Amino acid sequence: MKKKTEEIIKLLSLNYPNPTTALNFSTSFELLVATILSAQTTDVQVNKVTKELFKTHSRPEDFAEMEPKELEEEIKSIGLFRNKAKFIVKTSKMILENYDGKVPEIRKELMKLSGVGRKTANVVLANAFDKPAFPVDTHVFRVSARLGLADGKNVQKTEEKVTQKVDKKYWIDLHHWLINHGRAVCKAQNPDCENCFLSHLCKYYKNKKGE
Repeated sequence: MKKKTEEIIKLLSLNYPNPTTALNFSTSFELLVATILSAQTTDVQVNKVTKELFKTHSRPEDFAEMEPKELEEEIKSIGLFRNKAKFIVKTSKMILENYDGKVPEIRKELMKLSGVGRKTANVVLANAFDKPAFPVDTHVFRVSARLGLADGKNVQKTEEKVTQKVDKKYWIDLHHWLINHGRAVCKAQNPDCENCFLSHLCKYYKNKKGE
């Protein structure tokens, strides 16, 4: 890894110790459901919904027996709840029929499930199975581009560029660090560059100052 990338990782690790996902879950299946629900919705809101939902529905069998309309009622405070209800019911059936009731641990297989794209698959691989993966959400995409870790043309390119630059042992933590930094400091609107511990390494800040 280049010196600048190593310095970014070092500073992020010091400022955001013990990184982990903000989504609450106790099984790989619960994380899969929570991650499907989290698209275009805050993790805080997802946790509110799943706190109640997982009391009665925490296994593929529970959701497979439901009609999407029933699930809609349980998750209607979440954005895109109708589509998400369909995805979760269908995915639960697929897991029972094709994977012996277990969430697959391979990205290609995860992405065959309804409502599961590359980012969701990577979140599950990283956080449920501790497999090296680098999920790119809006925070990761934005902060990676600003820092100059990736050129930010699209999420797939960001994933490719960062994983080429960074040792795979850091991928999971770096994903969480960038999310934390995006929420706390490097916000989409009005990033707090003046108080950012990475500003001296930041491409966006140097451009802003006209350097």
